[in-house]
Amino acid sequence: MSKSEVAEDNLYSYNVEEHNNFCDKRPWKKSAKYFNSVKISSISLLKMVMHCTQGVPLEVMGLLQGKIEEHVFIITDVFALPVEGTETRVNAQEEALGYMADYLEQCKEVGRLENAVGWYHSHPGYGCWLSGVDVTTQNLQQMYNEPWLAIVVDPVRTISSGKVEIGAFRTYPKDYVPKDEESQYQTIPLEKIEDFGVHARSYYQLPIEFFKSSLDKKLLDLLWNQYWLNTLSTSPIITNKDFVTGQIKDLTRKLENAQQTIGFGRQYQSKGESQLRKVSKDGSKAAIEQINGLVSQVVKNSLFNSRKQLPKRRKKQRRKKKKN
Repeated sequence: MSKSEVAEDNLYSYNVEEHNNFCDKRPWKKSAKYFNSVKISSISLLKMVMHCTQGVPLEVMGLLQGKIEEHVFIITDVFALPVEGTETRVNAQEEALGYMADYLEQCKEVGRLENAVGWYHSHPGYGCWLSGVDVTTQNLQQMYNEPWLAIVVDPVRTISSGKVEIGAFRTYPKDYVPKDEESQYQTIPLEKIEDFGVHARSYYQLPIEFFKSSLDKKLLDLLWNQYWLNTLSTSPIITNKDFVTGQIKDLTRKLENAQQTIGFGRQYQSKGESQLRKVSKDGSKAAIEQINGLVSQVVKNSLFNSRKQLPKRRKKQRRKKKKN
């Protein structure tokens, strides 16, 4: 076993006394951005993505288990919650709270001593960020259940782009005024832009790293051997056709709004240009995803259908030789 594998295996070790002593010091009270990174196990990531994908088009919710170290959240496992979700929000009811308490208690009975250190939920098709409801929920949890982390997964864009769309967030204290920092641009549907903009300065995003233990690697290899055919037999263009249609309609509405803004005159010109620039980025991203999907289809076609065409080509070549 290599040193890196040993180091990643050690991330799963959990010392209750050390962890409690660290939490008692409450170092996050000294800085609004004390936590600056998140480490997520590959199994936790897989479970979150599978759960969120199964819930499409509704939002789903679950809890994160793990530990904290200096400036870092370490997520070792997750579990889903039985909640009532809609296409725009998810709420944990009494049944979910009871299930959560029972699950954590049963984990401790079998030697899994990690506590809940956060929650995750899905934003199917509209990106990874915190809505007004999410900010309120996270604020309450950080007040009474610190340390606490929020993770958002977009399963629809994950399928469309071919990479996991995930974000980890923490909210600022109410009396804290963050500095003006340029955040990474992301595509937000028109009906969500207002909610996104109003609360964008209420939280910050943490960079995410992924790790896997030696056992995780063996399990993932077995899963790949069993499910590799699904990768070749599915296409994001077909699977996500409704999402693509919604993207095009959203781009159309954004272009119409930008055109109306530009028409007011020079005083709104810079704002209009900014809107057009954003629409251009959204359109470019959508186009790249579609091109990637088409390229994968062409590659699959050349791999699996070219053999059927070879005999026909040979027959044509033989006919030409006979004529000559």
